Amino acid sequence: MIANLYNTVTTIGACVNLSSRAKWRLSGGDRIRYLNGQVTNDVRMAKDNAALYACVTNLKGKIEADIFIHAAPDGESLLLDADASLRESLGLRLEKYIIADDAVLEDVTDDWQLWHLLGSQQPPEGGHALANDLRFGLPGTDVWLPAGTDVSSLSTLSAEEAETLRILQKVPAFPHELNADTFPQEAGLEDTAMSYTKGCYIGQEILSRIKTTGKMPRQLIAWSSETSLAVGEVIVNEEGKEVGRITSAAWHPVKEVFVGLAYVKQSSAEGVLKTAAADLQIV
Repeated sequence: MIANLYNTVTTIGACVNLSSRAKWRLSGGDRIRYLNGQVTNDVRMAKDNAALYACVTNLKGKIEADIFIHAAPDGESLLLDADASLRESLGLRLEKYIIADDAVLEDVTDDWQLWHLLGSQQPPEGGHALANDLRFGLPGTDVWLPAGTDVSSLSTLSAEEAETLRILQKVPAFPHELNADTFPQEAGLEDTAMSYTKGCYIGQEILSRIKTTGKMPRQLIAWSSETSLAVGEVIVNEEGKEVGRITSAAWHPVKEVFVGLAYVKQSSAEGVLKTAAADLQIV
């Protein structure tokens, strides 16, 4: 991504094609109660004009998926979307716990296009739009469009440009920062993807304990460096002890430095950090 494009995206806006993401429709009279027992946020707050962010966690409180949820315009179902790689595994995970519930989960990935419009970009007619400022950490709108809708008028960022934007905006994503090794709080999702008042869900007991103690094995940080760094590179403290690893990296075209995300031990999140090739500045 070049500087002019970054400035355009963050001021005027751009469009991102997210149609490859996995999508489901959840219907039935128990849909809200059922899904509320599966995710970290309060599904009762789901609306048809704004996306609700949540994580699906396992019994140990670790992240199996992060998803966006909204009420469908028909008023009789919920629509969910997640990373494309989770289409099979998350579908099976959610269906597994539908036992005596009046809830039906349908894979609608191929029925819908999903676009994210940043800034002042206008959506095509024929779909439904909802506010979502969390995809890229910028004011934006999700637009769900029927699969055959003409979108030739939309000016689209490439997948590489969209990924660079995510990193520059310090947004954690599956599977880089969000995965089965990670508690939601480690990724800084406590305020955006979690409710501590909604009641029980899978993994809730452990995550509530983290809330009470404030103690986590790791913490997500944003870093900058004058030197290019690779994903997976080891981070050490000033004593030379390994404290973490790089999870995402990109070139910042305006600041002209390398930036990215990394997990480090919670006790090292404010210390002096280095890699074999460079010093890191926590930003």
